[in-house]
Amino acid sequence: MNPLLFVLASAAPNQQQGAGSSFGFFLPIILIFVIMYFLMFRPQAKKQKEMRKMLEALQKGDRVLTIGGVFGVVAGLKEKENVVILKIADNVKIEVTKTAIARKLAEGETAGE
Repeated sequence: MNPLLFVLASAAPNQQQGAGSSFGFFLPIILIFVIMYFLMFRPQAKKQKEMRKMLEALQKGDRVLTIGGVFGVVAGLKEKENVVILKIADNVKIEVTKTAIARKLAEGETAGE
């Protein structure tokens, strides 16, 4: 018998298997998606929620770090435009979008920590 025909014949579904085999086939795929949800999607959603809270709570005088590595103090907020005005040196202010803020620095935290 031709080896290819033998492989195809053995791979053909058996008529005696019922609907239970289709559930057994999809169970590993479902488990993979559940594991992916708990290991990847849920923690990412949690981080995004925390970041959104931090950005909403920004106020004048907060020390922040931008995603570009610029340290500054919030000098003002433009809520409608979603813009933060940062004071980065004496008489030097820049405007960045709120989403450019990476994190809010703690009270005693310095640039090197």
